Amino acid sequence: MKMLLLATALAVLLGTIDDVPAQVYPSRPITMVVPFPPGGPLDTIARITAEAMRAPLGQSVVVENVSGAAGTLGVGRVARAAADGYTIVAGFVGTHVINGATYTLRYDLLKDFEPISLIATNSWLIVAKKDMPANDLKALIAWLKANPDKASQGTIGPGSPHHIAGVFFQKETGTRFQFVPYRGAAPAMQALVAGQIELMIDSPTIVMPQVRGGTIKAYAVAAASRLATAPDIPTVDEAGLPGFYVSSWSGLWAPKGTPKEVVAKLNAAVAGGLADPAVRSRFADNGMQVFPREQQTPEALRAHQKAEIEKWWPIIKEAGIRAE
Repeated sequence: MKMLLLATALAVLLGTIDDVPAQVYPSRPITMVVPFPPGGPLDTIARITAEAMRAPLGQSVVVENVSGAAGTLGVGRVARAAADGYTIVAGFVGTHVINGATYTLRYDLLKDFEPISLIATNSWLIVAKKDMPANDLKALIAWLKANPDKASQGTIGPGSPHHIAGVFFQKETGTRFQFVPYRGAAPAMQALVAGQIELMIDSPTIVMPQVRGGTIKAYAVAAASRLATAPDIPTVDEAGLPGFYVSSWSGLWAPKGTPKEVVAKLNAAVAGGLADPAVRSRFADNGMQVFPREQQTPEALRAHQKAEIEKWWPIIKEAGIRAE
């Protein structure tokens, strides 16, 4: 009798367990790793995006800053995280393209992550100190050719996007100039305003306040279309250097093996959040453009990342650039 009662109780218990529905994702907060300190451009992008994803997901998205080694520590942590959708990483062209050519990584940028969505982009500008004699891009290139190695460009260090943009500029124009590293874009801009360096290639967030203030010269937007916030500055195509496109774009990735249905929910949350006019306005206020809806897919992020790798890695490797 005891055995019969025990078997019946066990059967009831197992039946009860079977009747419990699987936990719906997400059932708890999600961690979005930002591989840089708080306050930088990627941190700003991540925090706007995390807040925008909260309502569509019905859960909070907590930003965690894990900085070091140009973002490789934070990205590496997510590569090793559980593939359950509760740890994702915000990255940009530096972390998910350039680092693959300048660092020896313990993860594969394409194979060890599941793309979620592109977020936003900003096209960089070519600028110079106020008393640079050239008044347009063609004249600037001519001046640089006539004065090899006499000019210098501010960067945020060897292997940084600023440095690589300068190498790309030299390659496309046949010019030569020096690179001066600074601890950040803000100190480099201060040096340009002071006339201590001649050139910079940087984002609208850093450049435009000085352009509007008349403390530096802007020659061109490194893109195929003009900036909505600076419609009077020509594109590189218009200014005489067609195809010199440089932008800092951002996206979200999950660890390899994250279930497709989880990636789909995360992607839908990003797309839903980015469709909000208030969110788009916040990005615009920071000099960034949200990618069109058709480019906010995992497939579009994968294709964009691969195309950027194919563009930048040969330039980096030809120049022998390695992180220091």
